[in-house]
Amino acid sequence: MEANSLDVKRLTRSHLTVEPFTLAGGECLVVTGPSGAGKTLLLRAIADLDPNEGEVHLDGEPRDALPAPLWRRRVTYVAADSGWWDDRVGAHFVDQEQVAALAPKLGLAADCCEWPVSRLSTGERQRLALMRALVQMPRALLLDEPTSGLDRDAAAAVEAILKSELARGTTIVMVSHDPAQAERLATRRLRVEAGRVWAVPR
Repeated sequence: MEANSLDVKRLTRSHLTVEPFTLAGGECLVVTGPSGAGKTLLLRAIADLDPNEGEVHLDGEPRDALPAPLWRRRVTYVAADSGWWDDRVGAHFVDQEQVAALAPKLGLAADCCEWPVSRLSTGERQRLALMRALVQMPRALLLDEPTSGLDRDAAAAVEAILKSELARGTTIVMVSHDPAQAERLATRRLRVEAGRVWAVPR
């Protein structure tokens, strides 16, 4: 398999049955479907955050062979509304120099680590949660509507970062309700509806 390839077979979770798929490094799979269809459940199943059955491999290595924390560092899920466990933004990052370098690319101030979490807008939380994932250098990113709370300029900044990640070989699976965004980023597409998950023909 190619570097950073993500292989999903016979995956089932709750009411979802997932058609097998394999993504190479640098591919972006955009997941679409009506609200409540199970798109978030799909991402959480791949990340092994909820009970599920089936096989998921990264670079040919089975998920079950790795400790769960290590798998989730390599295959990192970013929720639409991420959790925060400290009052200060900087407490959520190990290397604050990385944050200072990356933040302006996402339209955030370089000193954002000094901010209290309580002052963050929805869009700031989304971008900081993405940054929290990126500094771990994951091999695959699972993104749940990463630009849903952003204005056009902030969304464009996030898309630019995602394109950079794809260029360096990161695999991305992303939920989006924006057809134009899917057109810009997707190399592959999945549809989730009525308990089924299937590939959309190119």
